Amino acid sequence: MISLLRPPSHRPECPVDAVDSEYRRLRIQVFVGIFVGYAGYYLVRKNFALAMPDLIDAGFSKTQLGFALSGVSIAYGLSKFLMGAVSDRSNARVFMSLGLACSAMTMIVMGLVPAATTSVAVMFLLLLLNGWFQGMGWPPCGRVMVHWFSHRERGIWMSFWNVAHNIGGGLVGPIAILAMAIFGDWHAKLYFPGFIALAIALWVMLTVRDTPQSQGLPSIEAYKDDYPTSYQYDESHEQEFTTRQIFFEHVLNNRLLWVIAVTNAFVYLVRYGVLDWAPTYLSEEKGFSFSESGWAYAAYEWAGIPGTIACGYLSDKVFKGRRAPAVIIYMVATTACVITYWLNPPGNTWLDIAMLIAIGFLIYGPVMLIGVFALDLVPKKAAGTAAGFTGLFGYLGGSLSANILIGYVVDRGGWDAGFILIVAACVLSIVLTAMTVRVEARHVS
Repeated sequence: MISLLRPPSHRPECPVDAVDSEYRRLRIQVFVGIFVGYAGYYLVRKNFALAMPDLIDAGFSKTQLGFALSGVSIAYGLSKFLMGAVSDRSNARVFMSLGLACSAMTMIVMGLVPAATTSVAVMFLLLLLNGWFQGMGWPPCGRVMVHWFSHRERGIWMSFWNVAHNIGGGLVGPIAILAMAIFGDWHAKLYFPGFIALAIALWVMLTVRDTPQSQGLPSIEAYKDDYPTSYQYDESHEQEFTTRQIFFEHVLNNRLLWVIAVTNAFVYLVRYGVLDWAPTYLSEEKGFSFSESGWAYAAYEWAGIPGTIACGYLSDKVFKGRRAPAVIIYMVATTACVITYWLNPPGNTWLDIAMLIAIGFLIYGPVMLIGVFALDLVPKKAAGTAAGFTGLFGYLGGSLSANILIGYVVDRGGWDAGFILIVAACVLSIVLTAMTVRVEARHVS
């Protein structure tokens, strides 16, 4: 298994006259591979949220379920960081497919074994395990992106790839509705997406390739004549770094990376504070049925597709590769929409849906750009760790707060208290991003 995880050896060089056609073909192939693969990860990451209303009916409190759901955030944050370092020294194809297959099997067990959903402790442990496997998804995708797509085009390509989790997350609701129609059992919301994810893990194995050099092609920097400006690139960056080099020379000593990592915590609190509690909030406060909540949940995710692509275009073309200005614009608009969603009185169903769509359109742009920002700040052989570092803050700080803290606050202070917390996170993300504007401008200029 260890030998399979190691990066593949470089193949003999591709003939010069075939380099362009091979590069174009393989770039599309690996992009589609990680796109579908990462969408598959979301099928078995967020489906537990749609089972929460059923578990509340079974007698669990929001605080208990928030604690159980926090298992994903705790393990995912740690795994994205620690396994990110492993992914930087691994074959992306094997690493990504293995994580997805293990995550799928965990959710299948959770849905098919009755005892798995009768105890908060058992649910927490299974979701903790699932979160660890989920952390094996983003880092190999980041590794693939920085090896196959150059700096000046990365914002746009990453924006297209990033909508994979909107596709996957948006399919969770319809798949849950289909599962209920077929099986008539709410446990199917857990195990049915798991079987689909297993098939997608096989797809990843068949399509993804690790690096251009592993296919006999030159580095993306040489192919595109596009070299990074945020650090001094040289040929040594084509060699695999040691774990010590990755952590202590390129990640932990990077002050700008620390700032955007903390910013990511607040962005994730907004993202998951709205998304994870939407089915429960809409059911309790706005009178939505399960089907209506499921489709609203999907609309939130799918709205992120055009929003993310527009944000990537704004960053690359309007702000010339700068990420901070686009993040600020999007988060200011997100704040206004969250306030409207919160204060809209029950009965105005279409305004609730419109605001969920607007928040989904807006929030995924900053989520994506913070990830791109992290990739921009380090050599590509440390990309998975840098992305994992921002993810550590996003999930242990933001998503964990969205799960536990919001559940606790709502149980004791009502939904108004929960939304005050979300709005405060919006404001803090704007303030922190503003602190990076001048520094980033010097890097990119």
